[in-house]
Amino acid sequence: MYSYLRKALFALDPELAHTLSLDAIGAAERLRLVSLFNKPVADDPVELMGLTLPNPVGLAAGLDKNAQAFNGLGALGFGFIEVGTVTPRPQPGNPQPRLFRIEEAEAIVNRMGFNNLGVEYLVQRVMRRRYGGVLGINVGKNFDTPVERAADDYCVCMDKVYAHADYITANVSSPNTKGLRNLQFGDSLNRLLGAIKEKQQRLAQQHDRYVPLAVKIAPDIENDDIEQIAAALREFEIDGVIATNTTIDKSSVAYLPHGREEGGLSGKPLRDKSTEVIARLAKALRGELPIIGVGGIFDGESAAEKIRAGATAVQIYTGFIYRGPAVIREAVEAIALLRRQSAD
Repeated sequence: MYSYLRKALFALDPELAHTLSLDAIGAAERLRLVSLFNKPVADDPVELMGLTLPNPVGLAAGLDKNAQAFNGLGALGFGFIEVGTVTPRPQPGNPQPRLFRIEEAEAIVNRMGFNNLGVEYLVQRVMRRRYGGVLGINVGKNFDTPVERAADDYCVCMDKVYAHADYITANVSSPNTKGLRNLQFGDSLNRLLGAIKEKQQRLAQQHDRYVPLAVKIAPDIENDDIEQIAAALREFEIDGVIATNTTIDKSSVAYLPHGREEGGLSGKPLRDKSTEVIARLAKALRGELPIIGVGGIFDGESAAEKIRAGATAVQIYTGFIYRGPAVIREAVEAIALLRRQSAD
């Protein structure tokens, strides 16, 4: 069924199709119609950052930036949903067009620029939660906040969302906010991690509840930088890491329509690059914190590949756009099989 729906959606402007899809998924959940269009996904619980996920396949941040359809998306079978990226103040993002399909490569290029309605709006949406799985909230900085003051924006968002999140992710890896990726390295990373960890500890005392904190990194990182990032994550006792965001390397699609657009590339061309980063990161982390693997997951094998590389769980975005809910079930089943084989 999804193949027919995708054909209709792909005839539309990508951003319009995205908006209409979220509206439809949200409406279907409210009308309790999701089960008519989706086969059930079997439970396969896994522990992650002290949380029990119903299954290890989640939805990556970016698809539901304002938490407008997370209840419906969760009803499709995801074991965890990550909403956002959200910023302290609403912002329109970059000028349109800013979202491009590269169908020949089953890829997407986006330069959305953290377009969102602000953290206050997102909190109001999350308070209407019916989704019973694990909910993560991804936070970032406003485009006009200087990089040296970025930690202030992350802490403002953490303060607002802490009571409503099962975990919080600090996004320091989007290529579409000027200077943001500089926060992944050296003293900038240490200052940010120190600030958000201290904020987490204060909020845990205030709310009498510990909410895990993850950091999302880019795939375009050299070996030495991965070692440094891993050391910093361990030093500041961050609870988890998400690897990876989109890539700025478009060499694999440069010959295709939209292949040279500015922005981050996701989808199948990201698969090997993200898996390589996961493997190197897993080695550098020495098992001290878990990895959520993201990038190029389109079927069961590509999901299991991330687990073999060292991830505990995975997230899907572009594969869901191209393949629909079937990819969730395939990924869950493949990871469950892999875990059974590893246990034997």
